Amino acid sequence: MFSKVLIANRGEIAVRIIRACKEMGISTVAVYSEADEDALHVALADESYCIGGASAAESYLNEERIIAAALVSKAQAIHAGYGFLSENAHFSQLCAKNGIVFIGPAAETMERLSDKTTIKNLMADAGLDVIRGTDVLANVEDAARAAEQIGYPVMLKARSGGGGRGIRLVENADELKSSYELAVSEAEAAFGDGAVYMEKYVYPARHIEMQIIADEQGNVVCLGERDCSVQRRHQKLIEESPSPAVTPAMRAELIEKVTKAVKQVGYTGVGTLEFLLDKQNRFWFMEMNIRLQVEHSVTEMLTNIDLVKWQIRTAAGVPLNFTQKDVTLMGSAVECRINALSTGRIGMLHVAGGPSVRFDTYLVQGVKISPFYDSLIGKMIVRAGTREEAMRKMKAALCELVIDGIRTNIHQQLRLINDEKFKSGEYDLTFMEGR
Repeated sequence: MFSKVLIANRGEIAVRIIRACKEMGISTVAVYSEADEDALHVALADESYCIGGASAAESYLNEERIIAAALVSKAQAIHAGYGFLSENAHFSQLCAKNGIVFIGPAAETMERLSDKTTIKNLMADAGLDVIRGTDVLANVEDAARAAEQIGYPVMLKARSGGGGRGIRLVENADELKSSYELAVSEAEAAFGDGAVYMEKYVYPARHIEMQIIADEQGNVVCLGERDCSVQRRHQKLIEESPSPAVTPAMRAELIEKVTKAVKQVGYTGVGTLEFLLDKQNRFWFMEMNIRLQVEHSVTEMLTNIDLVKWQIRTAAGVPLNFTQKDVTLMGSAVECRINALSTGRIGMLHVAGGPSVRFDTYLVQGVKISPFYDSLIGKMIVRAGTREEAMRKMKAALCELVIDGIRTNIHQQLRLINDEKFKSGEYDLTFMEGR
């Protein structure tokens, strides 16, 4: 097991990883930008190093400075969380070159599985239903020809990254050129890779994720599904587990297929397979995220399995000490993402408490919310015996949460939790339209 880990990230995920490391007896190293000098993850870590200016390019995406901090601090491993360098094969390779373990897939595995066209082919070979699509598109003319073959509507998607960036729905040929240019431009700005591909738009559908853990010994366990269908502009707002649309029989069948597919592709670590569930109850594989998901917390709450710790353990070669039969999905868990809608300094801060209530955040009184990074400032997660009880508990937790000094989406989340369509469980990816 590692004795010291560097966290190459910021915000709530950096705090989350530091806490997991402390519970495992692992020393921690924080890196931070000039804008994050007073951040909570810097205060919590055993050591900290400033690695550059406020922009991500100068700091959290600066591979050489992060590696230098790891070498100076003698960190044995680097955990990149999600976003930034978490799916960067070159960075994984750079870690290996410098004798540092990247907590995630090896560079060659990352290159193979990060390409969304390649992973679709692999998963199709492994027996999963895959949405019809293309390889990377060379230009807008290629996109136009592909769209005619696939049939409108289609989705343009960035090859790299995630978080809803570089994605455009194209309803008809008249929209294609502008949508293609916007998708390429956004992907280039967000990930440094403007490559996009196309796939058929499945409509209406729900967004279902399957969480897995795989060790070096070939053991794979699936921790059930998350329903992530409440999205605005491809940005997730609410996640819940289990999904109200997935029956026990559907879940058991998909778990069997997913574990078989993950074994076949030879993946190690924590990962997520993403699907669209259509009205015929057919699961269509979209992509695999080879990192920790923002919404991993809702699965942890439901299963009582610490995904961050197991991500670290599997990277150190530790085998899983439980099997699929040991995983129980009892009750219901729900997560609401709390986003900043303005910048400013946090004044009064009050966080809800009580049994099975968790708020993952980096907020403390006096901290400044800057415009340089993602708007996510916290995740409220609750668990209860039934879905109805979980929703009531979430409502109570959101009502108690006070974040003074900036505008947030707390009131919007309360409206969504109280929405009759959401409460019924009969929602899909169209839920946010008009809301």
